Amino acid sequence: MYAIVEIAGHQFKVEKDQKVFVNRLATEEGKKVNFDNVLLIGDGDKVTLGAPAIDGAQVSAKVLKHLKGDKVIVFKKKRRKGYRVKNGHRQALSEIVIEGIKASGAKKAAPKKETKKAEPKAEVKAAAPKAEKAAPKKAAAKPAAKKATGKADDLKKIEGIGPKIASTLVEAGIATFADLAKAKPAKISEIIAGVRGNHVTDTWPKQAKLAADGKWDELKKWQDELDGGKA
Repeated sequence: MYAIVEIAGHQFKVEKDQKVFVNRLATEEGKKVNFDNVLLIGDGDKVTLGAPAIDGAQVSAKVLKHLKGDKVIVFKKKRRKGYRVKNGHRQALSEIVIEGIKASGAKKAAPKKETKKAEPKAEVKAAAPKAEKAAPKKAAAKPAAKKATGKADDLKKIEGIGPKIASTLVEAGIATFADLAKAKPAKISEIIAGVRGNHVTDTWPKQAKLAADGKWDELKKWQDELDGGKA
């Protein structure tokens, strides 16, 4: 039996006991992980095709270790412009082993339900006695409350972050240098898994911390020593 399953933004054809290298997962080494987005299952001559995914199908795996791939050299040159840029990159990967393939009956993890706060009961006030007719007073118009608008930082100032990655991070709730400084590299890699290219996120939180603290000179000096975002 084999299956075609989507893992971290990429599709893989997998079988039981097969080892696969995928984009870095947020799961710790030695822990099990399940993938519900199974697109196709083949069992002998029987082939089940999803639309797009097969309901109830699941591929279970175990994370063996986290590692980095082979170094890739990216060289850019513009003719007659004197422009030459050479960068190196090692993709953050996770090695997993497929432990089982279920064609049906697997339960998907239920999303967390938001608990609604009980609304306070309105107090019943006694009706006030009618007063003598008086000229109605116009209520003073209250000024409209200004909405607090949080200003996002220019995340492209971080070495290795381009416009597409910056917009992807903002959509995921990471809009400022302070937010990026608190995020873990593995979580960042998971968020930008759908963006084309190889990206090293190891130094991004540290760079963001310097930017959030206003240490631009120290950040610029460090970025001159970085190689495509990698220390």
